[in-house]
Amino acid sequence: MLFGDYNPAGRLPLTFYRSVEQLPPFDDYDIRHGRTYMAEIRKSGSYSCEKEEPLYPFGYGLSYTRFRYAKLKTSPTRVSQDSTVTIHVEIKNTGDRPGEEVAQLYIRDLQAPVSRPVKRLKGFRRLMLQPGESRRVTFTLPAAELAYWDRSKKAFVVEPGRFEIQIGSSSSDIRLTGILKVI
Repeated sequence: MLFGDYNPAGRLPLTFYRSVEQLPPFDDYDIRHGRTYMAEIRKSGSYSCEKEEPLYPFGYGLSYTRFRYAKLKTSPTRVSQDSTVTIHVEIKNTGDRPGEEVAQLYIRDLQAPVSRPVKRLKGFRRLMLQPGESRRVTFTLPAAELAYWDRSKKAFVVEPGRFEIQIGSSSSDIRLTGILKVI
């Protein structure tokens, strides 16, 4: 591994922050009353106390080669609450070594009526590519995956609105984005 004979493709299942100062105060995690911390996440997409990038973001990993993401296609781009969307992306190994890439699909709700996570991992695909090789990766996303728990209805609800589709190699290395509309 040290000399590049083996190309690792592991990804982190959590975020490593640079310091505890990047996290909100412990008593500010209450999402039931629309606290300032949650409002800041909705506005800026980050913790109110976060001043810089984390040390290692969720999904981070190393490789001895490089990958290019291209040709994002979402079909259809408008879906009903009970349908499914198919997302295609082309990934090419642009380096000079064989390598595995882990393509990650994230969804961001652009019009959420309630506080939601900034982005949510909805799928990933691991693929081995030789130098110069390209492959089309497909994700299938049921609209039900866009649901949130509605306390008043006591049920999961898919609200009409716009969602950003994000494809990348980690939560902070987003290579391609697109828009999905739920009607």
